[in-house]
Order: sequence, then C-alpha cells, then structure tokens
Amino acid sequence: MIQLRHLRYFVGIVDAGSLSRAASTLFVAQPALSQQMADLEQQLGVALLHRSARGVRPTPAGELLYREAQAILRHVEKLPDIVRDSGGEVAGAVSLGMSSTVASFLAGPFIEACRSALPRVNLSLVTEDSVSLKSRIDAHGLDLAVVFEPQAMPDQPLMPLFRQRLYLVDRRKLPGHPRSVPLQRVAALPLVLGGASNVLRRVLDRAFADAGLQPNVVVETNLLSSMLAAVHSGAGATVVPLGEFGALLGRGTLTATPIEPAIYLTACVAHDAGSAPTRATEAVRALLAGVIARLLRDKPPPGMEPVQEG
Repeated sequence: MIQLRHLRYFVGIVDAGSLSRAASTLFVAQPALSQQMADLEQQLGVALLHRSARGVRPTPAGELLYREAQAILRHVEKLPDIVRDSGGEVAGAVSLGMSSTVASFLAGPFIEACRSALPRVNLSLVTEDSVSLKSRIDAHGLDLAVVFEPQAMPDQPLMPLFRQRLYLVDRRKLPGHPRSVPLQRVAALPLVLGGASNVLRRVLDRAFADAGLQPNVVVETNLLSSMLAAVHSGAGATVVPLGEFGALLGRGTLTATPIEPAIYLTACVAHDAGSAPTRATEAVRALLAGVIARLLRDKPPPGMEPVQEG
C-alpha cells in the first residue's frame, strides 16, 4: 500500500536531484531511501526515476506522480487549518506568488497590511515571472499568485486587480523629453525583453506585428531585476509595466516613458482550483483586493488604473 512517507520521500528526491542529498535533507539513510523507492516503483508497476552518475531525474510517469504527490502533501499539510476553519480568528499558512514587476511596488505594502490585518496567517511569498507562477499554480505548488494577463477574460478563474500601462525604460532620456514614445520608435531601439513565452513579450510581439514592425531584440530575460541590470549596462532599453522605480534601490538613473498608442497588461489573482481554499487563503485574496483599492484611491504608481469593464 502506498503511504504518505513514500510520497514525501519521492518528492524530496526529485527536489534534491540525488539520493544522497535527499537522504541528508530527509534524515533517512540512503539504503533505506533507495529501498522505499524500489517498493514504490514495484507497487505502481512503472519506473519513476532515471538514475545516473549525475543524479536522478523523474521519468514521464515520475513527473506525473511528482505533481500529484505535491498536491496530496499540500492538502495533508492544510488539513489542520481546514478542520479548524469553522470560526474564530483567521489563521493558517498561505503561499502567495507575485510577478517580479508587481512585487517591486506591492510586496512591501501588502506584507505590512497582512501582518496588521491577519497576524495569525503565515504568509510565504514567492517572486517569479508570470508564466512560472501559473505553472506553480497548475502544479498545486501555490495557493495564490498575482500574475499579468493580456486582459481579464470572463471564462478564466482569475480575479482582476488593476491594469498597468507599458513603459519604455532606458538609461538615457529621449530627446525633447516627450510625454510618450511611439511604438515605431520603440521597435527601432535595441531591446531587452522577456522570452517567447513571457506574457509581456507576447503582447508586444502582437502589437509590433499589427503595426507591421520588426523589433530589435538584443537580450532576452524574464526577471525585472535582470532587465534593469541589462539596461544599466547599456545593452539596450526595455519595456515593462512599471512607470517609476522609487521602490528599487539604485534605479534612479532610469527614465520611463509611456508607449503610444497605450498598451496595457491586467494584473489578476490566480488561485489553485484543484483544492478548496481555506479561510486564510480567502482572507489573503480579499486583502490583496483591498490593498490595491487603496493604492488606486490614494497614490497609484504611474500607469496603474482600475480595470475597464465591458
């Protein structure tokens, strides 16, 4: 019979990439760990791991088990919260992802708000690009994630928070200090952009194609910090959904100019649809909406607007 320890050991081995490292992390003797995996493979009737001198990696069947085992283990970890979730003060663990761009201005205020409004919620924050965060959501590795989408779609399980205009960012000011920069001018510059799967890159590629333009992409990277570092080095300009860099230390020399015609991304909250949300998860999602509403009302960052309905 498959037991929870089999799943914990298997996930630990895949995460570690080797039996020896997993044995150290899991505090299990390596021979015993190998025997547990042999028993699991025998019970399932399939090979789960490719073993080599360089370590171990999951087979296709192992990849499937890895995703399902993560979901099962996360659900088991949340059982105490679910059982106690009948009333009283909101408590429990919530894993939240934010795209690196959103985190640059939202992570600080939200963590502060969460500590004040939900003191018994243990918040775990992960910062990655939107594609990676959505993959984690699909693999049941996160409860919530704030990700960018081209626009809010009625058939998607996403809660729109706000929309953000795209800006050209460079270390040199544009001649004449224009209030906006035409897309044709953007395409002619050496650009530092995300890879083909990046949400912003897909939106830009579509805008360039619709305008009959071919962008001059010289560097590809999906993280905001890497993009800005490349711009600082003089590699080129970039396009980001961020109009100012006050929250980022050492970025004061960069200039941001809105692109014309205006192009927007919509920031949404994605959730793990494969498991029932706890009160803590629901409270964190509601608090996110509240923090964004206050930002929009009081002092929104440049280019941040309410989502347009209709």
